[in-house]
Amino acid sequence: MKRLSYLDIFNIISSEHEYNKIRTRFPVYTHFGHSFFIRTFAVNILNDKEMGKIILTGDRPTGRLHIGHYVGSLKRRVDLQNAGQYEKMFVFIADAQALTDNIDNPEKVRQNVIEVALDYLACGLDPTKATIFIQSQIPELCELSFYFMDLVTVSRLQRNPTVKTEIQMRNFETSIPVGFFTYPISQAADITAFRATTVPVGEDQEPMIEQAREIVRRFNHIYGDTLVEPEILLPDNAACLRLPGTDGKAKMSKSLGNCIYLSEEADEIQKKVMSMFTDPDHLRVQDPGKIEGNTVFTYLDAFCRPEHFERYLPDYPDLNELKAHYQRGGLGDVKVKRFLNAIMQETLEPIRNRRKEFEKDIPAIYDMLKQGCDVARAAAADTLSDVRKAMKINYFDDADLIAEQVKKFAAEK
Repeated sequence: MKRLSYLDIFNIISSEHEYNKIRTRFPVYTHFGHSFFIRTFAVNILNDKEMGKIILTGDRPTGRLHIGHYVGSLKRRVDLQNAGQYEKMFVFIADAQALTDNIDNPEKVRQNVIEVALDYLACGLDPTKATIFIQSQIPELCELSFYFMDLVTVSRLQRNPTVKTEIQMRNFETSIPVGFFTYPISQAADITAFRATTVPVGEDQEPMIEQAREIVRRFNHIYGDTLVEPEILLPDNAACLRLPGTDGKAKMSKSLGNCIYLSEEADEIQKKVMSMFTDPDHLRVQDPGKIEGNTVFTYLDAFCRPEHFERYLPDYPDLNELKAHYQRGGLGDVKVKRFLNAIMQETLEPIRNRRKEFEKDIPAIYDMLKQGCDVARAAAADTLSDVRKAMKINYFDDADLIAEQVKKFAAEK
């Protein structure tokens, strides 16, 4: 990505509105006037940002979001948003994708769009920094998916591990809805429509991102460089790659009923933590326990920070010592679960409280989503225009084509 010139910066912030908006954040650069501000801001601020780097991520509105979403992607999104190192961020509510396995229950999807939006805001996503929108309101995504279908074989879709797992989990077997089966293609359209360079997701989505990359490479090979090839961004913490359910199953899932929701009340969180799966062979306090496959310790790996020991378990200096004591025996599950419960309460209480505040003005949430959809649709339309041009199906915009054919048919007379 080229370094921004003086003129580039001038075009970005020459308006009085933009200038005044930014000068409040960077007073040191505005002290000597507008012209000086543009020169120094260009060198010291805007060029430090990864201009051209765009994030896209989203969730299916099939229920309230849970802590698996939080550690797998949501917390990272908020951190990335606030770091200011990306030019744009798009976060979408994937209602169209949710309908692929809820087609007979659209009301479920409809009602949960607002639930996901509230969870987004409660976790700290800021609509002034990130574009939050609803997938179905961007019709350009359907057209892109249609074109991408010609670039993927049925056998390739069948080999996608994520698709295989989801099909088994839903007991689709041979009755797989075509829309669900082609989910990797529609996801590729979601990503490429916004020219996303970075997709922060959990580990289970890695095969989907790889398939999107394959589609981009094939399209660009046939039609020329048009689409951006995305990179996956996985959680830093290995425990966050795929948080297991409270029952110890490999995946936390709303349909399996093994989730702790972000908006859960304190007593419900405690109930779920205290009934959490641990080491089935750890029958007595004095028995040595296993931490591998022990859901409580997996959650501690994901959520525990050093300061939590000083606040809630001062007998131990850190998590390694707690694990060591459990492994050699003499530490009961109840004590460890109480510690985890304290951490979960501290983590989720502010999210729950912020959500209750946002719930007081639901029309404002829909206004925010509508504005996000307008911005997202404009971005997707821009990409689709490039795709049509590359595929030579931009008939009415191609003046050269029309002129060429005028000459062709005039010569035949």
